Amino acid sequence: MSSPQYETWPREELIARLRHLDATLASVDSHSRIVLPRRAEARRPRKFDISSYPRRKIALKFCYSGWEYNGLVFQSDKTRRPTVEGTLYNALSECKLIDGAAGPQACGWERCGRTDVGVSSASQVISLWVRSNIGQGETPSHIEGATKSSVDVVENVQKITDSDFPAPDPDSELPQLDASEIETAPPAPVLADDGQKQELRYVTIINRVLPPSIRILAWSPVSTSFSSRFSCLHRHYKYFFSPNGLDLDAMRDAAARLVGEHDFRNLCKLDAAKQITNFRRRIIRTNIRPASILGDDVVTSNQPHMCVLDLVGTAFLYNQVRHIMAILFLVGAGLEPPSVVTALLNADPERPEPPFREGEAPPELVTCKPEYQIADPLPLVLWECSYDEKDVKWQTDADGSENGGDAEVYTLYNQLSAIHARSLIHSTLDATFLKAASNFHPPPHNPFPIHPSSRDEYLRENSSMTLNVPLGGGMTHRAAARTYIPLLRRNRFAHVDIVNERWRKGKGERRAARRAEKLDADDE
Repeated sequence: MSSPQYETWPREELIARLRHLDATLASVDSHSRIVLPRRAEARRPRKFDISSYPRRKIALKFCYSGWEYNGLVFQSDKTRRPTVEGTLYNALSECKLIDGAAGPQACGWERCGRTDVGVSSASQVISLWVRSNIGQGETPSHIEGATKSSVDVVENVQKITDSDFPAPDPDSELPQLDASEIETAPPAPVLADDGQKQELRYVTIINRVLPPSIRILAWSPVSTSFSSRFSCLHRHYKYFFSPNGLDLDAMRDAAARLVGEHDFRNLCKLDAAKQITNFRRRIIRTNIRPASILGDDVVTSNQPHMCVLDLVGTAFLYNQVRHIMAILFLVGAGLEPPSVVTALLNADPERPEPPFREGEAPPELVTCKPEYQIADPLPLVLWECSYDEKDVKWQTDADGSENGGDAEVYTLYNQLSAIHARSLIHSTLDATFLKAASNFHPPPHNPFPIHPSSRDEYLRENSSMTLNVPLGGGMTHRAAARTYIPLLRRNRFAHVDIVNERWRKGKGERRAARRAEKLDADDE
């Protein structure tokens, strides 16, 4: 039956109709009621108590694109971009592998080494306690005496905020994951064919939540005393650069002087808050070699597209690799001799550096760091963190199926392969644009490398020239030839003892006072 066309009724008929309906409703039994279908109640999420599950200590090996993040380390202040650790911490919490509300210290969070804003890693390592199917179980033997706790976690970090968990970046060239793929509920225990519990698929579970710019590569069971920081035997950094206009032999000579134990106070950034007084570090190996853009393979071309500095050491100071690379660029350009590295390492009067080779003059004593700009962070990669084989046993989620492993492992490789292919396309397009521009704008004269023995004369004769001093990553420092000052004749920063003392009497005392006030308030 169709409804009456009330909009065509006269006013009197509408009033009569309403009165009829009122009379009809009044005759209905007041106790009767119309039962409407109940709205389905929203299912309440099951409360998850992580303390009721077994835990174990593991190490995670992962890679990340540093240009997507505001550095590796947790930051207590809000940052323009998320940090790598903040993103990873939130992903572990989302997967119910850790208690996210308890803070990093509650899970014993430790990193192998920090990387700064813009710096990437192909093999960073953290160690922590996570939820497990089987508990601690059998673990590799531990390094004797490695009992230090996680002292390198940022102080007063109670909870990682949502701002540390990155929303998809519309400017990113990396493929984004669909949020519907994220699993918030803990997965059911996995059973082997014999009915025994298998360990959680840590690689697969975490990668489903992480953005593509961070990928878990492998995990390892470790002993309760294992420390990703203090158990590391050595760290390997790579710095990729264009060899155009650089004297590679001179750079190799300069890099060779770094090998051994030296005082690197002139080749690092001083962080007075850490109150460091010992700047001696050991470099195990240095090497400068060609690198193919299609991968880290040695190429035989006389003009390689890229070169790489391999730098292996037991430990590194703040910005040490970027300071070293800045000096190597000056040497490669012919603006400084290789011997300048020996002089910069000759920082401690009580332990003077000898001449690097027979026939060289004793190096100048440089107790205070000269002023110079450090290299760009983009080409720097923490390549490998090495551990004793008895301490870690890296594994993935491969299940031994016919195709050689778990499908998620192949998905990981395909994701990274797709990112690599896209980067190669960008490189090819940029090269095409450069070639097109060269038809109208011929490349300017590159004065580098300048022969060191004739440097001063060359700069005097070409005083009107502007020097584009390389800083890596396509960045340069513009300087007029007539105003170039040799490194050892530049202004010097204050001595480290003065900088440390100034901080203790200023910011250090104010920080200590605030902590004392907080402790007094807590006691009350």
